[in-house]
Amino acid sequence: MSSRKTPSRSASSATPPRAIDRIRAVADDMFYREGIRAIGVDEIVTRAGVTKPSLYRSFASKDELAAAYLRDYEAAFWERFDAAAKGHEHDPRAHLLAYFEGLAQRASKGGYRGCGLTNAAVEYPQAEHPARKVAEANKRALRSRLAAMAKDMGAADAQALGDGLLLLLEGAYASGQLFGKGGPVRSLVENAQRLIDASVSPARVRKKTSDADRRG
Repeated sequence: MSSRKTPSRSASSATPPRAIDRIRAVADDMFYREGIRAIGVDEIVTRAGVTKPSLYRSFASKDELAAAYLRDYEAAFWERFDAAAKGHEHDPRAHLLAYFEGLAQRASKGGYRGCGLTNAAVEYPQAEHPARKVAEANKRALRSRLAAMAKDMGAADAQALGDGLLLLLEGAYASGQLFGKGGPVRSLVENAQRLIDASVSPARVRKKTSDADRRG
């Protein structure tokens, strides 16, 4: 009797993506590369190979689809941001510099379009627009997170340092699109280091390092 197993139906043929998954994948790509306002529903359903009723069964409007795209984008952003903490769990300075380093690399590549959330805030100035709400909530959460990390670094003025780091991030998002490789993002990590060093006294740095060493 042969020991070879017959492949299961699920293993031998992948389940095709659902209509909603195809719609979201196409919208995520096109909204990021070309902007939300520039892309119409007709183009999305054509690229996704679905019908308009399929789209409107899942999203009440293009605005709601845009908000869903931004929620997906935000989840990916926080995943990257938190992943930079690997190996630096008790060192917010090293965590931030690792994230900045990764951002500098991404912003130097061709086709880089900055931060999808920042871009959406520029496209939609209306405070009540669904896309604007997602973008603003993310930026406010990021601002708070950076201030908290600055406080953990021992900054004399944690909010000022956090805001400075946020300005560096937003500057990288914009300049990466304009200059690409060899542009200002090549100095992103160095400038972040200088800003942190100017905001945190050496004595505070030594204390924080000692505390981190004791935590293992």
